[in-house]
Amino acid sequence: MRQVLTMFALIPIARCFSPMLRSAARRGPIFRSPSSMVRSSAAVDAVKETEKVALPTNDNSDFLLRVRHTSAHVMAMAVQRLFPGVQVTIGPWIDNGFYYDFFHPDGAQFSDDDLKKIKKEMDKIIKMKIPLRREEVSREEAKARIEAINEPFKLEILESIKTEPITLYHMGDEWWDLCAGPHVEHTGELPAKAIALQSVAGAYWRGDEKRPMLQRIYGTAWENPVQLKEYKRMMEEAKKRDHRVLGKQLDLFSIQEDAGGGLVFWHPKGSMVRRGIEDYWKSAHVDADYEILYTPHIANLNLWKTSGHFDFYKEGMFDQMDVEGDQYQIKPMNCPFHCLVYKDTLRSYRDLPFRWAELGTVYRYERSGTLHGLMRVRGFTQDDAHIFCLPEQLTDEILGVLDLTENILSRFGFDEYEVMLSTRPDKSVGSDEIWDAATEALEGALDRKGWAFGVDEGGGAFYGPKIDIKIKDAIGRTWQCSTVQCDFNLPERFDLEYVASEGDRKRPIMVHRAIFGSIERFFGILVESTAGDFPLWLAPVHMRLLPVTEKAKEFCKEVAKKGKKMGLRVEVDKGTERLAKQIRNAEKGRIPLMAVVGEQEITDNTLAIRSRKVGDLGSADVDVVLKQLQSAVEDATEITQLSP
Repeated sequence: MRQVLTMFALIPIARCFSPMLRSAARRGPIFRSPSSMVRSSAAVDAVKETEKVALPTNDNSDFLLRVRHTSAHVMAMAVQRLFPGVQVTIGPWIDNGFYYDFFHPDGAQFSDDDLKKIKKEMDKIIKMKIPLRREEVSREEAKARIEAINEPFKLEILESIKTEPITLYHMGDEWWDLCAGPHVEHTGELPAKAIALQSVAGAYWRGDEKRPMLQRIYGTAWENPVQLKEYKRMMEEAKKRDHRVLGKQLDLFSIQEDAGGGLVFWHPKGSMVRRGIEDYWKSAHVDADYEILYTPHIANLNLWKTSGHFDFYKEGMFDQMDVEGDQYQIKPMNCPFHCLVYKDTLRSYRDLPFRWAELGTVYRYERSGTLHGLMRVRGFTQDDAHIFCLPEQLTDEILGVLDLTENILSRFGFDEYEVMLSTRPDKSVGSDEIWDAATEALEGALDRKGWAFGVDEGGGAFYGPKIDIKIKDAIGRTWQCSTVQCDFNLPERFDLEYVASEGDRKRPIMVHRAIFGSIERFFGILVESTAGDFPLWLAPVHMRLLPVTEKAKEFCKEVAKKGKKMGLRVEVDKGTERLAKQIRNAEKGRIPLMAVVGEQEITDNTLAIRSRKVGDLGSADVDVVLKQLQSAVEDATEITQLSP
């Protein structure tokens, strides 16, 4: 089935316009961080696949990045050979491969058979060992060449490029595109058997539904065929774990189109899991000396003008509403509210640091074509926190954030991380002194933590340096979740101050940080990583009792009632099916533990326990089983054998 996506749905906007702008967006060399520095003993016993091959990434393999970039160009050249008149737009590399967007003037659609023809033509181009050549031209020359080949989309791309000179990449004398590289030396360096075309999707030009519909061809490329095979295996496994499918099968959540796209409805079982996530998050924050805040869902538009969000993020915000002549805005972010709480009272240096955390629901306008299950929605809950501290406290505070991040993520089975420190970009606010001190503090905290990290020179936000943390799931995919960002902008905009030891007033350092990113997205990642087999402590139902007889039903109800008083989630099967069907239903529902209850169990006051992950565990006294289950839930462990 063809998908319809709005442009820029899946990649950073600078990369969308052209590889040239992607290169400019990085603004400096990238030092690749090694994957996985930390392993915690508290991990979910998910059904993990044995990784036969460690797949490289664009960040740690320059050759792979060049292969993917050149593969995109080769694909575009092949398309224009086979389909004269088709126009090209953008063609970047992405995390697992590449794509190119094409415009068919006659409205024809690419088919699966067309993809096979295109790949065959790509193989021919690769065998020809066509050299790739970089050329620098003036803006006027680039415009003239584009007009000569009648590629109007390239003219728009050219207008968006702000740097000079304009660079082109040629493949022989037959084909060229606006591009800054990098590429391989000649097409013969591409591993043809490690490249595959995957699918066709629709994409509106510039993400605007009023602009032409383009056709996006996705491809994947690797260093060798072994890696491609492993990637395909991983993708097949990912299909089985799709959180949208499992969410429906396990009755966890839904997106009700009658209510509008991108709005999540949490069903009872999903709500139970979410509550477990949030409860642990709150308790971990309280233990780490954070205070919990609750703030409004809307505010006067002037607040968002003060914060700068209205100027910089207006397109991502919903329209305003009129309230007694004033304009109010549903909140897209929580940080301005925390600034107002800080400003409510004049603070002393003795009061700092403040650590304020909030599970704050925000709303952002996303085009319908970009929405994707729980991963991209219009309403979501950020696990937001802000720290207001003195400059000399910053390193310790960042280290505390890293410790808390590890504590929380490892609780859910995520114990491998990729860490990146991003430094000052060309356009920024704040003095050299404060940027240097903040960057040194972030780096110092990472060193004290003992985590290896890469450095993205110039990749920080305009308001401060940051640390980004990716987690690795059970099948080897990485997901951006946690971030720690220094902010020199909002304290200035909101005129935040504290009284220093000398009696003068100074600005506090503000730190934004999130560990999950959002509850919704983290939930989706967790579902896919565990394949719906949640760890025992987090499962919506800890144990299901399977009564064999009518008499057993009453016994089971008493056991469930006793379990509930102990804080356990024990449910009783309706008992209307045969025992074999009851067991199958419990298996399909990913229930961690089930207990068959018949005449013998009633007589002996026992439960015959079966673990979904281990199998039959034998029988034990009801009170012994419930107590052991209670301990396992509290300690976030699994039950692999019954206590004597």
